[in-house]
Amino acid sequence: MTDDALAKGSVGYLLEMGTLKRARRTGWWIVGVKDPETVAEHSFRTAVIGAVLAMLEGADPAKVALLCTFHDTQETRVGDIPWVGRRYLSAAKNEDVTADQLADAHPAVAAGIQAVVDEYENGDSVEVIVAHDADRLECMLQGMEYLEQGYGNAQEWVDSTRARLKTASAIALADAAQGMSSADWQRTYLR
Repeated sequence: MTDDALAKGSVGYLLEMGTLKRARRTGWWIVGVKDPETVAEHSFRTAVIGAVLAMLEGADPAKVALLCTFHDTQETRVGDIPWVGRRYLSAAKNEDVTADQLADAHPAVAAGIQAVVDEYENGDSVEVIVAHDADRLECMLQGMEYLEQGYGNAQEWVDSTRARLKTASAIALADAAQGMSSADWQRTYLR
């Protein structure tokens, strides 16, 4: 493949990732949220939470943020399949979807992203554990925000995601969050 073709293949991947800014997190429809967050919005906050958790857990914040950034990129191809839907579907493995997404990308790009996705899906390092907790904690926080907006059915989602947290730092942040409103952060500049 020519350098131009590899560059276009890499840009094609980047353009595909842009669709995540429009792809809704469909699991929230089950609890009645009419206009749920996008996959990109979820992934951004997951990456920030991951970096924070990594700092608290003594893990590599950059690596955790990278794992979190790519954790749902396959949803450009298979959509956001909520847990209830997974009972009825056999979706391709995220590693396989990623390989297809990167088929025309520069080999360095393809290998780098594939390694990140493979590690997130199959690894057991502290960074992977923290990244998974970041995903769960983000879902819990989002559920709490939906509760504040009047979506009472989100409580079960909040409780079930909180129960799956593994690291002490994620559990401590979840405990702290449950005593706060989504607007409490404003107090830092209102003092």
